[in-house]
Amino acid sequence: MSSDSPASPSLQVRRKPQRQNTDAEMLREILTEGLVAHVGFVRDGMPIVLPYLYGVGDLGDGPVLLLHGSTGGGLFLDAAREGVPVSVTVTHVDGLVFAASTFESSANYRSAVVFGNARVVPEDLRDRALWQVSDHLMPGRRAEVREMTRKEVRATQVLQVPLDQASVKVRFDGVGDTADDGEDHTVWAGVVPLAVRPGTPIGSAVTRAAGATDAASVAAFTRRLDDLADEREARLREIMQP
Repeated sequence: MSSDSPASPSLQVRRKPQRQNTDAEMLREILTEGLVAHVGFVRDGMPIVLPYLYGVGDLGDGPVLLLHGSTGGGLFLDAAREGVPVSVTVTHVDGLVFAASTFESSANYRSAVVFGNARVVPEDLRDRALWQVSDHLMPGRRAEVREMTRKEVRATQVLQVPLDQASVKVRFDGVGDTADDGEDHTVWAGVVPLAVRPGTPIGSAVTRAAGATDAASVAAFTRRLDDLADEREARLREIMQP
């Protein structure tokens, strides 16, 4: 996370500045666990925010955020020449904090905002970028499926956004109250953990009829989501112990 430059907004958190996290590992964690990025940019003088599937990769010059879409997508067309200034946000809501009053209630969250110029990935690196997006969204899947065709690669576009300008804000705590704060503590207060957990994978009728076995990548993906949720809930219970 770099210092401010004239070409970028301030990276300093002003509201609740104690929640700003400057650890590069936290930025990596937030981006690695995310699936959807909300991308803000200006088109024809109007602000627009759109959701994109994304990946985190490295095409040779350091870590980048890779935005995946169609070659005919508006943002991808806008970026074709010199790129497009963007603000990219990835947020995880890890819990709702039920306090003794709605004013004191809050949320546990991890949020990263990345500022930069979204540029088209060079054509000779596009298939590499697409596989990095795939590895982010579906780790291990490449080993189970066929390679992309040249037609598929040409029909898909990827933008890259550097990660050297980012602002991270985190809350991971219990209820901010005390026994002598004057509130009515006969009303339950605490944290309801929230997490992305997988349902039971449902195979397609075609692959079931063909006798396809369960995919190792799918089993690993669902297990990883459950493990992350369990680990975070355990850490929250630990910090909320009296």
